[in-house]
Amino acid sequence: MTALRAKLAAMGLAGFIVPRSDVHQGEYVAARDERLQWLTGFTGSAGFCIVLPDLAGVFIDGRYRTQVKAQVDLAAFTPVHWPEVKPGDWIRENLAAGVVGFDPWLHTADEVEKLEKALEGTGARLSSVKENPVDATWSYQPGAPCGKAFVHAVELAGESHAAKRARLAEGLRKAGQRAAVVTLPDSLCWLLNIRGADVPKNPVLHGFAVLHDDGRVDLFVDPAKLDDAVRAHLGPEVALHPVEGFAEALKRLTGPVRVDKGTAPLAVSGILKGAGVEVSWGDDPCRLPKACKNPAEIAATREAHLRDGAAMVEFLRWLDEASPSGGLTEISVVQALEGFRRATNALHDISFDTICGAGPNGAIMHYRVTEETNQPVQQNELLLVDSGAQYLDGTTDITRTVAVGDPGGEARECYTRVLQGLIAISRVRFPKGLPGRDIDALARFNLWVAGQDYDHGTGHGVGAFLSVHEGPQRISRISEVPLEVGMILSNEPGYYREGAFGIRLENLIVVGEAPALGDNRAQMAFETLTFVPFDRRLILTEELSPAERRWLDGYHAEVLEKLGNRVSGATLAWLRDACAPL
Repeated sequence: MTALRAKLAAMGLAGFIVPRSDVHQGEYVAARDERLQWLTGFTGSAGFCIVLPDLAGVFIDGRYRTQVKAQVDLAAFTPVHWPEVKPGDWIRENLAAGVVGFDPWLHTADEVEKLEKALEGTGARLSSVKENPVDATWSYQPGAPCGKAFVHAVELAGESHAAKRARLAEGLRKAGQRAAVVTLPDSLCWLLNIRGADVPKNPVLHGFAVLHDDGRVDLFVDPAKLDDAVRAHLGPEVALHPVEGFAEALKRLTGPVRVDKGTAPLAVSGILKGAGVEVSWGDDPCRLPKACKNPAEIAATREAHLRDGAAMVEFLRWLDEASPSGGLTEISVVQALEGFRRATNALHDISFDTICGAGPNGAIMHYRVTEETNQPVQQNELLLVDSGAQYLDGTTDITRTVAVGDPGGEARECYTRVLQGLIAISRVRFPKGLPGRDIDALARFNLWVAGQDYDHGTGHGVGAFLSVHEGPQRISRISEVPLEVGMILSNEPGYYREGAFGIRLENLIVVGEAPALGDNRAQMAFETLTFVPFDRRLILTEELSPAERRWLDGYHAEVLEKLGNRVSGATLAWLRDACAPL
């Protein structure tokens, strides 16, 4: 921190914003882009730090408020509750005058515009910098990732990249736009039916693309990432360029050029405008089509979830047998679960670092066990396991909270309320065109009645052998994107009591049209993709309504039917007991 502040002073800056994001604005970043972690020690997937001369605020949302206190030096960094506290308001309060710098490649135009507006009329102002002072003081910053790209089979993608390019190009022509800039790694991979290895656990490729209104694409990527098979797959309509040429290529475009104000780095629009190229603000053309999975992608994802469900059931049976004798730790549980997934002989990778929280650690929403934090799995506690896998045919994400011994009546009460929330989302029918914001409260009703809640969204989007967190679809109080057919989301209500226990239950679901009912209004519904039993020992059956009980018994019957012939004989006997009617 001392070196960074000295660098800021030398640059004439009173402060600097250190985001979690990289130049691609993805949620998941490579090691060289972990600037926030390097500076603060905070490892969460969202947040930022604003460094001022005598104060450094680490802005974190509700998922990380327990975690941040354990990871940052509280003598040097001050946790700030965000988004309740806006960064502009915080700067106004703590900086009377001065220039706060930011790297224009690490922030979107929308983000900077909001912050500049908040600082109007104050002595503080923003200024972009050409040299990132964090990189200048990070002595051992890792190099840029160079993972090899590979082809994603059209049988799994359900559409050739030529057809995708033509379809999206038609949309550009209709909008009167000559080109669109693509900066999100998962958008780039979806568009061209390729995958990569530049980010841990997410099979994405770092690069930039320009989609032209005739369907051609200019792809800017490190050529070392592309072998002959990928080059042949891309074909002559995808021109390859070194990534260093991206900025100069933007200057040569003919406008209007579509740029996503909420996902593209501010530097992109700045370069275009500086060269006199007209910028047309609009959504990344890939995001919504990517989110609405086609029938081939959904069919492949169903198979991936059945394979993964069988591995999870083998794991849960093992856990039930191993936990009474003691000796298990969070790390040994994580290793065992990954072993069951690898035994499928189809695992590409896990989809994120497994969250395994025993007892109080379960209350840390995105807890990641280390050798230093590793806790034993003790009797009469809850164990929360949130995990997922990347298979060539789909991405999975599942959370189960299980009893180790007897965790007590209050834990069962809270578990049952969380389960009721998951069931509510699973059962709901809702009018076509509603966003996730309008159904989020259904998952919280029973918790609210008990004076409880959770500080995260109820569901995030999930890709098809892509990012385990995918936009723009969400089930959240702040989501305004209508839910459309083919969108895959998580359904994951929870409850967390700091220092005691955490509960989260999660299935993946896919949006579809609801069968005709009543006055035949157009409605949507969810199909459940995840099939793994819930821990019946933690369910207070008498608290469930008849409809909730019917749904749960029906779900468990379907789990047994779908997985019975996919598991070992010993596990089948366990599964029959786990899926018995309430």
